[in-house]
Amino acid sequence: MYPLDVVKTRVQLQTSAATGDEAYNGMVDCFRKIIKNEGASRLYRGISAPILMEAPKRATKFAANDSWGAFYRNLFGINKMNQSLSILTGATAGATEAFVVVPFELVKIRLQDRAQSHKYSGMIDCVTKIIKQEGPLTLYQGLESTMWRHILWNAGYFGCIFQVRGLLPAATTKKSQVTNDLISGAVGGTVGTILNTPMDVVKSRIQNSPKVPGQMPKYNWAWPALGTVAREEGFSALYKGFLPKVLRLGPGGGILLVVFTGVMDFFRKMRNE
Repeated sequence: MYPLDVVKTRVQLQTSAATGDEAYNGMVDCFRKIIKNEGASRLYRGISAPILMEAPKRATKFAANDSWGAFYRNLFGINKMNQSLSILTGATAGATEAFVVVPFELVKIRLQDRAQSHKYSGMIDCVTKIIKQEGPLTLYQGLESTMWRHILWNAGYFGCIFQVRGLLPAATTKKSQVTNDLISGAVGGTVGTILNTPMDVVKSRIQNSPKVPGQMPKYNWAWPALGTVAREEGFSALYKGFLPKVLRLGPGGGILLVVFTGVMDFFRKMRNE
């Protein structure tokens, strides 16, 4: 699904000033122009960063969700999770997760962008040049917008999982459990994407703005950047890249939940034995 992420980033970084081969009319047009003008391999540029990020990101997501869930249940004196607590727990876990993913996301964005990709020969070169030319703290550029992105997605994801699971027939077999997890996770992934796409757009632009001494970047903080994009390009610009994003994270949310449930069941079985 990584090519969908490349397309999403390209579309999100595109402003209303883009024209000709630099302009993308949508997901399909972006795919076509990347393959035609840059080659199919460009759809996988920057993939090393998310591969290295995936394991710690997912582990942090679910571990933080479980830990914060226990914390909030104890804090509020609640024995079982409910809808409101699921949303709060997911949002807090999202903020925690953001600290893990920011450097990987920034490197990925810089490598995916057509305008900047020529500066870097690969992930290691990108990290080295960012630290040397812009300073090590630049790797955490966009932390605030990344936190908001993950807070909104996780709140929608975990909140929907709780609600949808309650509406589905109780699972009596392994197959029905997998089906319920796929449906719950896919709905959660879709809702999370609807909620967080505007923050994802501004995150991409903030992280793709190289630091220049004495110059204030156009996109700096999340909420002012939202206003800038909406004012200059229209409200719909806040949902640039939504289609490739939801095609990846909708089904991906279902697969993620199935894998997590399966892994946890496996470890519980091993522990009991």
